[in-house]
Amino acid sequence: MSKSPPYKLHIIAGEHSGDALGGKLMQALKEELGEENVSFQGLGTESMEAQGLKSLFPMEEVAIMGPFAILVRLPNLIKRVHECVDHVLEHKPDGLIIIDSPEFTHPIAKRVRKKAPDIPIVNYVSPTVWAWRPGRAKKMKPYVDEVLALLPFEPQKHKELGGPSCHYVGHPLIEQKQWISELNETELLEKLGIEKSAKILTILPGSRSNEIKHLMTPFGEVVGQLNQEIGPIEVLLPTVNSVKEAVKEAVKTWPIRPHIIEGQEDKFRAFKCATAALAASGTVTLELAITGTPMVVAYKYDKLLHLLRPLIKADMFALANHILGKKAFPEFIQYDCTPEKIVGALAPLFDPSSKEYKEQKANLNQIDEKMFAAGPRPSIAAAKQTIETIYKNKK
Repeated sequence: MSKSPPYKLHIIAGEHSGDALGGKLMQALKEELGEENVSFQGLGTESMEAQGLKSLFPMEEVAIMGPFAILVRLPNLIKRVHECVDHVLEHKPDGLIIIDSPEFTHPIAKRVRKKAPDIPIVNYVSPTVWAWRPGRAKKMKPYVDEVLALLPFEPQKHKELGGPSCHYVGHPLIEQKQWISELNETELLEKLGIEKSAKILTILPGSRSNEIKHLMTPFGEVVGQLNQEIGPIEVLLPTVNSVKEAVKEAVKTWPIRPHIIEGQEDKFRAFKCATAALAASGTVTLELAITGTPMVVAYKYDKLLHLLRPLIKADMFALANHILGKKAFPEFIQYDCTPEKIVGALAPLFDPSSKEYKEQKANLNQIDEKMFAAGPRPSIAAAKQTIETIYKNKK
């Protein structure tokens, strides 16, 4: 590194998941550069503020999901984009780090690059160019110097699509691996009165209201059919506050009442003690993979969104499958999301001698190998790559 301290960095997150990443990155940058040698400006909330950031404005103003919500709040979002750009130009940082939320952070990066082309720009969390609107990768190249990827296959995808330089730094779940391994799942079984020898199905229907609306009915039918085929079974259903009441209402019609699980620790205990899991597509498939839980993935979405399916380039939905580059874990999407098909894939996973169970266990081990390629602490890998990108050409 050729530049001498103090180092000034501008870091912008647009939603809570980005703030959590930003907080860990700031902590890691302090470890690498020396806490007294680095200062931060930008936008964030609890995690980043805990590391000393004074947010330009409340991050909640721009933490908006979905195209319709964005349209409603568009005037304020545009105003906040320009405020962030002006703030960066005013403080003239050594580098700008944008975290996820591409609809908000990328317009900022474009404008900063145009007005101050000497400021290096790092993009932490790649947009899903491998699944949706792949042309974004090439368009990013003029204003992003480095992408820090959470998934091991993303650097190759950016290379194929003509995107910016991209390095795999690791998914934040990796840093939870040790914590997860130390959790004692027996505590949950004892609390629920479930025998260790029970056949346990853990169900993850999602954390959004539309996922609950589309998935709870077919998942309930799966429970009934699976219990008839291999029963008796115990069912665990981890949930979050935002959909808890909707979940409780939906399970009233299920043939077997699941144990509703709350809290992060018990959620992972429910993963660990599960014989198998049925999960909505999403980050939860990585959580299950890190825990070593065999799984089947299912998903249904709005009919209007289904009309856009030809625009989606990915032929797989589950992140765990993308990491392996194959459908190692069965997926049943939209019209394939039927109880009969799901039960057909789940039932063999309750037999440890079955071919399906053995293959999934082998694939779960491969997930670990690929995910840990960046090292045990993704935040440190991200900090090192950020430092190299921002300061390697500084004078």
